[in-house]
Amino acid sequence: MSSSFFIKTKANPKFGKKEKNTTALKRKVQSDGDSAESKKVQAKKHNSKLNEEISSDSETESHAALEKKPSKEKEIEYDETPQEKKLRLAKLYLEQLKEEEEKKAEDDSFETDLIAGRLEEEVLEQKGKLQRFIAKDLMPPDASDIRVFRGHKLPVTCLVITPDDKCIFSAAKDCSIIKWDVESGRKLHTIPGGRKGTEDRHVGHTAHILSMSISSDGKYLATGDMNNLIMIWEAETCKQLYKFTGHRGPVSGLSFRKGTHDLYSASHDRSVKVWNVDENAYVETLFGHQDSITGLDALSRERCVTAGGRDGTVRVWKIAEESQLVFHGHQGSIDCIQLINEEHMITGADDGSVSLWGVNKKKPLCTVKQAHGCHGDAGLEQPHWVASVAALQNSDTVASGASGCSHNSQVNVWKCSPHYRGLEHLFSVPVSGFVNSLKFSSSGQFLVAGIGQEHRLGRWWRLKEAKNGIYIIPLKRKPSASEEDKNA
Repeated sequence: MSSSFFIKTKANPKFGKKEKNTTALKRKVQSDGDSAESKKVQAKKHNSKLNEEISSDSETESHAALEKKPSKEKEIEYDETPQEKKLRLAKLYLEQLKEEEEKKAEDDSFETDLIAGRLEEEVLEQKGKLQRFIAKDLMPPDASDIRVFRGHKLPVTCLVITPDDKCIFSAAKDCSIIKWDVESGRKLHTIPGGRKGTEDRHVGHTAHILSMSISSDGKYLATGDMNNLIMIWEAETCKQLYKFTGHRGPVSGLSFRKGTHDLYSASHDRSVKVWNVDENAYVETLFGHQDSITGLDALSRERCVTAGGRDGTVRVWKIAEESQLVFHGHQGSIDCIQLINEEHMITGADDGSVSLWGVNKKKPLCTVKQAHGCHGDAGLEQPHWVASVAALQNSDTVASGASGCSHNSQVNVWKCSPHYRGLEHLFSVPVSGFVNSLKFSSSGQFLVAGIGQEHRLGRWWRLKEAKNGIYIIPLKRKPSASEEDKNA
């Protein structure tokens, strides 16, 4: 009995395992069923919440989204193996790498194009063949837009604009120098003029200032006066650094060579001198003009150009070669000169003419006679003197300033034809007084005119009604087609 009892109770091991598995499977199915039912209940509750909150228009969309979402989750959870997941992530990573490399290649090619364009511009600039066509878009400014800065007691004779277009330095016959803020019109610094006889103790000029130049990096400011002196200032602080002596006549022209601290000066003693400002040193003297030099300009080449006043010549000085080119054209005294680029320049004379020159031709490429009209009684008309000229570098835009003994003085803006073969008058800006100095901002956004009651080189006439100061003339552009469409 006992043995039979033990035989009956002894279970088949295989059968036991199978039974355990079936029971476990039943439990799992049951639990799955319960979870499915609970999920359905939750989904219904969730749907009822959505029905309460979401409007009737989006009911069908929300049901469809809810039905699709669990199936996607199940698909990712149960269908994707670890190996497939790794493969998918690897593909995504490779795609990201590919996109990054393509973007980098685009950026590199864009940078390469920019650099190539910049280098091409620099080559053209060095050759004097770069001509940006800006004049066609310029518009006459409204009288209300022109600002006037007053601070000098006597006529303004010269001015410069800092390379960043934020400040203007102006000088006058009162021997003072004023630094202006372009945006606000405030005086940032004033270097007062001294009386004659106080040269030893006064820091600054004690005679009429005739010329001024600023280095291309904005570090140094140079000024020249009637006492044959050149003074070097720190442009930022207006602190005096050096005095250059050597000229035997008034210093009528100054210009820094672009990209360096080499300074060229011209004087009524008919000489051109070269200075090294960094070393506080004199370099050499050049001779050739037969009369007082009235103007000088330079760009990046180791050369400068000068206007010879009554000797009727314009000269290009090749410093390294120690040679000069001589040009003839005007009938009167050539009073002002400005380089447009390395190969072309503009001059103005007291015969009322404005001329365009190329360094490869001894005669002007173009001359406009009576550029600012005439004054005087019928039959005795005299042209208005051209006292100043300016050029927007490497462009087709130039300007000239009249110096007449009547009230209708003006600044004329001109357009140079392609290859500088002609001058076309664009518009005039009326001013009251002698236009003794003109400068374009490097950005081409505005033109600055230095106005005085007298001519910068003498006292032949005096306009009492005129106001000594500087005029800020904005250069407006015509709206482009896209801007016009936006405004419309």
